[in-house]
Amino acid sequence: MAKLSLFERRRRRVRTAIKSRAGNRPRLSVHRTGKHIYAQIIDDAAGKTVAAASTLGGKSSGANVDAAAQVGKDIAAAAKKAGVSTVVFDRGGFLFHGRVKALADAAREGGLEF
Repeated sequence: MAKLSLFERRRRRVRTAIKSRAGNRPRLSVHRTGKHIYAQIIDDAAGKTVAAASTLGGKSSGANVDAAAQVGKDIAAAAKKAGVSTVVFDRGGFLFHGRVKALADAAREGGLEF
């Protein structure tokens, strides 16, 4: 078996910790690339995506902190519409700073609790 990259090790460690603490709460998963940032709320029990938001074709474009904050606001609004108020934050293998932190802060301001 090939060695895992540092990113993959971080991602697995974060996911394991989330599964132990999540309870019945859905997961707010964040993915970022060089050009875009994506967020989705996933109900792992049902295996379905409840809400999603990204910089693809939305109000915001690009991959900067302002665009990430807009995605955070959008995902919070979509979650409210779907009836979700509390989630567990899944940053994946990404470090919690910059765009990921901006998205999380904006989602909290939008009314999501985590």
